[in-house]
Amino acid sequence: MFSRLGAFLQRAVETQEPSIDLLEAFTEHWKGLTHYYLETTDENTPVKETDIPWRLKQMLDILVYEEKQHPAGETGPCLEYLLQHKILETLSTLGKAEYPPGMRQQVFLFFSRVLGQVQHPLLHYLNVHRPVQKLLQFGSDALGSASEKEEVQFAAVLCAKIKQDPALLTYILEGKNLLTGSPQGDAGSSQEESLATNGAVTASPEPDRESSVGDAPCASLAGKPKNSVSSSSPLRKENNLITSLINLCKSQKSRVALKAQENLLLLMSVAQQAAATYLVQNSALCCLVTDHLCELYNAVPTSADPADILSLERGSWRLQNNSADEASFPGKGSLDAFFSWLDYCDHLMREAHPVVADAVTEAIGEKLFQGILQPQLLQMSELGILTSTAMLTAMVRQISAPALLRELVTFLLGTERQPEAITDSAQQHLLRSQLIEHCNHLSDEISLTTLRLFEELLRKPDEHIVYSLVLRNLEERSYILRSQPGQEERSTHEQDHCEDTLELEEDPYFTDEFPGIGFRTCKKPMPSSPKGPVRPNEKTDVNEIVLSFLGLVPDEAKTSSYLEEAGYDTYVHDALRLAPKPLEPCDPQAAFYEGHFLKVLFDRMTRILDQPYGLNLQMTSVLSRLALFPHPHLHEYLLDPYLNLAPGCRTLFSVLIRVIGDLMQRIQRVSQFSAKLLLVRRQLMGLVPEEQMDHMTLFQGVVVLEEFCKELAAIAFVKFPPEGPA
Repeated sequence: MFSRLGAFLQRAVETQEPSIDLLEAFTEHWKGLTHYYLETTDENTPVKETDIPWRLKQMLDILVYEEKQHPAGETGPCLEYLLQHKILETLSTLGKAEYPPGMRQQVFLFFSRVLGQVQHPLLHYLNVHRPVQKLLQFGSDALGSASEKEEVQFAAVLCAKIKQDPALLTYILEGKNLLTGSPQGDAGSSQEESLATNGAVTASPEPDRESSVGDAPCASLAGKPKNSVSSSSPLRKENNLITSLINLCKSQKSRVALKAQENLLLLMSVAQQAAATYLVQNSALCCLVTDHLCELYNAVPTSADPADILSLERGSWRLQNNSADEASFPGKGSLDAFFSWLDYCDHLMREAHPVVADAVTEAIGEKLFQGILQPQLLQMSELGILTSTAMLTAMVRQISAPALLRELVTFLLGTERQPEAITDSAQQHLLRSQLIEHCNHLSDEISLTTLRLFEELLRKPDEHIVYSLVLRNLEERSYILRSQPGQEERSTHEQDHCEDTLELEEDPYFTDEFPGIGFRTCKKPMPSSPKGPVRPNEKTDVNEIVLSFLGLVPDEAKTSSYLEEAGYDTYVHDALRLAPKPLEPCDPQAAFYEGHFLKVLFDRMTRILDQPYGLNLQMTSVLSRLALFPHPHLHEYLLDPYLNLAPGCRTLFSVLIRVIGDLMQRIQRVSQFSAKLLLVRRQLMGLVPEEQMDHMTLFQGVVVLEEFCKELAAIAFVKFPPEGPA
């Protein structure tokens, strides 16, 4: 009875003084681990079949338990022992040697758990962040390594610590040149790296002074050859947390890659300005992110079908690649990989610190846009132009981050905001000019693909896009014929209103080319007031504008009513957008030039009756999108048929008049025009089998023309107030 009571009392005393037993247990487990290297003779035994994982787990548990027994901020004897005897340094060396097999994974796990579970700040200690740096240096030496899961877990712990305390970033990245000798601190010894041949390692029994250590002394461990990587390799000089995360982002294991991307994003969103600046200036972050993007772009086969590229759904970096879909067409796997990483970069631009986002954006602009894309877009090979334009179109669709979108728009269109002049084409932004010319290329396929590119651009919420392409040339409103001083009060009722038909402005293109065609035009130019163009009765109802567009196509060329299709009202819902702003006064002295982009579109429109069906659809789609923009100058120039045009100027309506004049002449030359046109429309709707016939392109162009006029009427109905344009 008394002996049992004595035993209980003895245990109670022991629990009151746990530090002695904990330290003994901790050192015992550490010595047991190191003795394995002195006693073992089998180098092929996996680490999981030894007691090393168990001893490391016991050491971790002791450290965590010890910390709970001491006041916050105070280090216990076991932690002191770990720091003074450079246990982490020794473990990092053992992990690099990968002896016994699987030791690297165990080391990564131990580091992750110690840093994650011990609450006392550790990364500030040289004997902690130095082995951390060394561990990062040999992590992910090769894609698909067995330790990827443990490596990404280790990196995640470091990123979480840096997120909590951005000042730690300097401790993690400062050892970026360790393989060739660190410039910081003094070059000291590393007793934990001194190795006995034949597989023995000796732990340093006494604390060594803290010093910066290179990797050179570690030539081999347990008879294993040194990692065969040249110390002069620029990439190896920069191995650190950033390179480790980038390498893990390339992992074939989707979960590993996703976790690496999430933690890289966490690292790049550090809140402190100084930390963000340090990240940009003292790491290869920008280059690594951009280089990987360029590598994936170059991996896309040049034989990829542009139609397949444009048919891809918008990529998402969070979605795992579906290997079952990779064989759906050649190159799909490469395309998915590129656009997934592009989506990641786009997301990064929105989440990262502005300093980091701007630096990465600039790097992408220099390396991908200017270094790779521009030469491809300016090449002479039609196949190369087609493929690169399709890739660019898909990239425009993918990008949404304001910083990256601004970089892309500047790359494509330049920064010029002054009105264009006909004579300065050679001085314009080269790529912008070339892309616009591609809309009028001899190859219809290149024209179609480039028009689709511009439509995608016009969808983007960047004011500079529509301004650079169109608005900068319309600001002065010099397309309107202005009265000479002193003539403003001349009565507008001097003009006879042309009733029961369209009243058209004097169009030099139309009247010169199609004289006596049967269209009535007003011989007298209508004077304008300083506030805006004057219409026949100073109040043109919006319905008159709608009827102007609906009445453009002659009855012989209308077929939609025969198929019980709805009228222009089917387009009204698509036209509902923001209300326009008031018009500004214009400069009566400015000469008007519609600009390169509108010139090409209008020239294309004049050939609508001779162009392929798909090209016409794309061309009218771009014009409709321009007309939908909530800007009064665009509405006036593209939708108002009653503008009093200055000499030599043309609008969308005047171009349509020319097309209708050409159409009416052709109607007279084609027998049974209406019946054949109706048949073609039924074919396009899939109501009857498709068959070739004479004048097929003409009939298809007429179908597009009719629908386009209805769409313009709907847009005008929505954009103009009930009393008409101001």
